Amino acid sequence: MNSDDASLLRQLLDQRVLSLGVLVDGAPYVGLLPFALSGDLQALLVHASGLARHTRGLGDGAPWSALLHLPDDPAGDPLQVGRVTLSGEVRRLAEGTPEHEAAKARFLARFPDAARTFELADFGLYALRVRAGRLVAGFARARDVSPGDLASLGRSD
Repeated sequence: MNSDDASLLRQLLDQRVLSLGVLVDGAPYVGLLPFALSGDLQALLVHASGLARHTRGLGDGAPWSALLHLPDDPAGDPLQVGRVTLSGEVRRLAEGTPEHEAAKARFLARFPDAARTFELADFGLYALRVRAGRLVAGFARARDVSPGDLASLGRSD
C-alpha cells in the first residue's frame, strides 16, 4: 500500500460512525453506528441495542459490510469522495471475558458518554472482524484492502 492510500485509510478509520449493512430476516438492512477499532486493527467494535433492527443481523458468524467515507464537498465531484468498504464476519463478545473488557475499554476511550449504555441489559458489544475491503481514493484509484493492510497501519490508540 502506498503512503497516500495508507494515509487515506487512516483518515477513514478515524471517522466516528459507519454505515453498517447486515441481513435481517433475509433482506439487506443498513444502520448507522459509532465504532472503535480493536487494538490489532483487525475488527471494528460496535455496541448495539437489541431493540435496534440492525442488531438482529449481528449474530455470531453473520456477514456484514460497512462503508466509511469522507465528507462530500458540494463544489466537488461526489464520485471522488474517499471511501472504504469493509466486510467480514460478526462475533458477539461475551461479557466478563478479557476480550470484552479490552474492547469495552477501547470503545469507552473513544465514546466516554456511552458508559451508561454498558449498564443496559439490551446492549451487546460486537467485533466486526475484517476479512476484505475496497479503498476508493478517486478516479482510477481503487484497490483491495486486506487485514494485513490494516495491520500495517500500526497500532491505533
